[in-house]
Amino acid sequence: MHGPVYPASLSMATAGLALNEPSSPALLPELSHLSNEQAALSALGLPTPLLERALQAARAHGTSVEGELIALGQAEEETYYRAVAQQLGLAFLDAIDPDHVRDSAFLDTQLLRPESLRLTPPTRPPIQLIVPRLRDLGSIAAHIEARPSLRAMLAITTPRRLRRAVWQAGAQRRLKKATDSLFDTQPLLSARITFWGQQGFLAGMGTAMLLIALIMAPLATLLAIHLALAFIHLAGFLLRLSAFARMSRDEAASATEPQPAGDHAPRPVYSILVALYREEAVVGQLVAALDRLDWPASRLDIKLLCEADDTPTLAALRALPLGAQYEIVEVPPSLPRTKPKALNYGLEGVRGEFVAVYDAEDRPARGQLEEAWQGFRQAPADVACLQAPIIITNGGESWLSALFALEYAALFRGLLPRLAAAGLPLPLGGTSNHFRTAALRQVGSWDPFNVTEDADLGIRLARYGLRTQILTSPTYEDAPTERDVWIRQRTRWFKGWLQTWLVCMRAPGKLVAQVGWRGFLTLQILMAGLLIAALSHPLLFGFIAYLGLLLSFDLLPGDSVVASALIVVDLCNAFGCYLIQLLLGLRSMRRWERHALGRRWRRLPFYWLIMSYAAWRAIFELRSKPFAWNKTPHRVVQTARREPPVAS
Repeated sequence: MHGPVYPASLSMATAGLALNEPSSPALLPELSHLSNEQAALSALGLPTPLLERALQAARAHGTSVEGELIALGQAEEETYYRAVAQQLGLAFLDAIDPDHVRDSAFLDTQLLRPESLRLTPPTRPPIQLIVPRLRDLGSIAAHIEARPSLRAMLAITTPRRLRRAVWQAGAQRRLKKATDSLFDTQPLLSARITFWGQQGFLAGMGTAMLLIALIMAPLATLLAIHLALAFIHLAGFLLRLSAFARMSRDEAASATEPQPAGDHAPRPVYSILVALYREEAVVGQLVAALDRLDWPASRLDIKLLCEADDTPTLAALRALPLGAQYEIVEVPPSLPRTKPKALNYGLEGVRGEFVAVYDAEDRPARGQLEEAWQGFRQAPADVACLQAPIIITNGGESWLSALFALEYAALFRGLLPRLAAAGLPLPLGGTSNHFRTAALRQVGSWDPFNVTEDADLGIRLARYGLRTQILTSPTYEDAPTERDVWIRQRTRWFKGWLQTWLVCMRAPGKLVAQVGWRGFLTLQILMAGLLIAALSHPLLFGFIAYLGLLLSFDLLPGDSVVASALIVVDLCNAFGCYLIQLLLGLRSMRRWERHALGRRWRRLPFYWLIMSYAAWRAIFELRSKPFAWNKTPHRVVQTARREPPVAS
């Protein structure tokens, strides 16, 4: 590998690199009417009015003047640091060979606050790279003047280049941590092993006993199975009915943007993680959406996480005019190739007190970060996560996307708020989660071997005694419109929910102690109940048709009361399931969403049947390829759907 050629004698950087005007000959002239920062920047050629505006922004945001100038696009990062190097009489390095950086755990501090990095070229003396702060320029200049030999030992680079070198130098160490940390420290909470301990034995024993029972007493066994499935469907119906009953009228259209908080407290650094893989088609839309967020650019830390071998996505990102708040992080390719592994990798460099997770196709509402921050400020310390609702904007494209929109409305604006209000554990959605960064690290972050890392993490937070609450400010997405794409996505979800349930049930007694009996039963309904309901949905229709046929022709042996009762229960479960999903979704939707849905709700039975197909695929995939990530392709959203009406 050929790295940069480091100068034998570090001399003045290239002349003529001042930002706006020729530089003053003195480094820090005596300007009594300016602060130290303004004086230093004036020496770099910046006009006083611009400095005054930057200084005011820095005071308001609790940042630095140079940070505000760069974040707001008033100065390019490289041009600024080249000019600083010129003023200090030091070399400026525009390329850093990561092979000349010694890796250690301490190295990661430079991802959080890039200031200094020691290079050890094999054929030259060591070089100390620095990213000087504006307020330190006077001190650095004085040291160089006192010891001119420092010029041969120091060089200047940009924060972005320094961080990139650090990412590259420690890539394999971080990759191992991102992949293995949860399993190494808390193996019972990791899905790396599908059946843990006695789970495989119990599953095999249960299957064998069921087969024996079917052979020995088929009618009694089928009746017991029938009653068990009816109870599972009924439990899911009652959970959603309770959510519907507690929804108030003014919550029916809850996905409205919050009002500004009205205070002027300095905003903290807010990090955003976006895992990207084969997303070259939508990265422009993603960056435009993130640029619209109502948060100071100088207090944003946006990490775009890409597989290092995903050349098209990396090329598309590098072709965009990304602001200083963006950082492209290349994740070394390795198995499992999953979103949670990439998120874990990026978390190592997160600088924010809070961190949000978005998907490539997301368009978060402008005020979502503001609402989340205010929510964390007002919430107790045990509230570790805030989930924003997901609103589907292409419900009018196909019956699949229409029913997907209905399902998401019922879940994010109907069921989850009720679970959160009751203090019950809830599976997170795969995007628009906002975390306290410290709490996220405390619970072990994401499981790279779980293909629905969101649901797993939401439950793990509850097991640690931490709570999740729901925001009102939404994120807009488009749903799959093609059947094959929808099935692949739903197969992955079912597979991940089964992984999560198996992890939870490795120690059921411990789970009860952590989340309580109410939480335990809720998880059974949400995770195992939904999966079993999907798997058995065709059987429900089969039972109804079979018993109805026997009753019609008076072919039932003995008393037909039991059969009639079973038909009534099955009909109530089937149509009750459709009805409560429809009512919960419609009540949560806004007018334009209901208009897009139209009468496509009548296809709910078919929607559940293909859901059943996806659930059965998930069962077989869990055995053959448990960590395979079925990628959902995304496309650019039509302009008319990017900003749906808020109040209607």
